[in-house]
Amino acid sequence: MITGKEDLIQALIEAYLMEKGTMNFYADAAVKALNPEAKKVFRNLSLWEHKHMDFIGYLYQSIQEDRDITGFDRFSKNTEAPHTEAGIPVKDLEAEIEKHKFIDDPGALILALEIEGKSYSLYSKLAKSAVDTNARVVFQEMSEQETKHIDYLKRLRIKLGET
Repeated sequence: MITGKEDLIQALIEAYLMEKGTMNFYADAAVKALNPEAKKVFRNLSLWEHKHMDFIGYLYQSIQEDRDITGFDRFSKNTEAPHTEAGIPVKDLEAEIEKHKFIDDPGALILALEIEGKSYSLYSKLAKSAVDTNARVVFQEMSEQETKHIDYLKRLRIKLGET
């Protein structure tokens, strides 16, 4: 699990894995959700997490000067991602979904807000405490991305409350 003591390369790898875990969880939740709007929310969040992975992968490959594209692709496909960016184990979130027979709109939004809020907190904390200044910049950018997710979910919650 990421601590903030990593150098830039290790920080990127750890952040990538957390984004992958979150993306996989949201994709799985989209499949399991019964409510069409909840499916859409989880699908959109999964796509956003994939974009975060692309961003981090681009940074990693830029730093490595594209020396290890094949190795990074292999790493991406074959490496398990047991934690979400919120620091919550994916299996715990999957158990939470299984516990409820269905995912409704409010339940999906509450779960997503919890994940994104914890993700924001983690990245913000890492941005303040990272030893490597470049890693600090990456963590700050990721925390700003999480803010966008939270804003999206809050707007959606208001919209659904009005209908």
